[in-house]
Amino acid sequence: MTAPHHLAQVNIARMLAPIDSAIMADFVNNLDRINEIAERSNGFVWRLKGDENNATSLRVFEDDFLIINMSVWESKEALFDFTYRSGHLEVFTRKKEWFSAMESVHMAFWYVVPGHEPSPEEARERLRYLNEHGETPYAFTFKGKFAPKDAMDYQPKPRD
Repeated sequence: MTAPHHLAQVNIARMLAPIDSAIMADFVNNLDRINEIAERSNGFVWRLKGDENNATSLRVFEDDFLIINMSVWESKEALFDFTYRSGHLEVFTRKKEWFSAMESVHMAFWYVVPGHEPSPEEARERLRYLNEHGETPYAFTFKGKFAPKDAMDYQPKPRD
């Protein structure tokens, strides 16, 4: 049976150097392996891909050093297990080797109906909203305790 809602996630990171530099080489060399782990993980539904089978070539922001990762999962628990209880953790713990610290919130979650593949524009909006308003059912993080029903009933504040 398909769940009535899935969890979309976006995270962005600012690279320390161009994607084809020596600094980023080990990160790039691990992308296919980590994406394969994600796709084999329980609860994985979809991920954003560009021409290289990852999203590093996609330019979503004006800053060419910002890269995006987006995916959809059956639940927040499934995403948590991939993030912190799989081979992904080995690369995740090395992020300071490749990425600078972000001053703003760089990760957001929101609920989507099954079959919906969120767009980068949708993800940018969720990140913006989370940075401006904090955690709400519209955009939240692992700390947020929002149920899908809360999200479907929530009316985001209008943009100032």
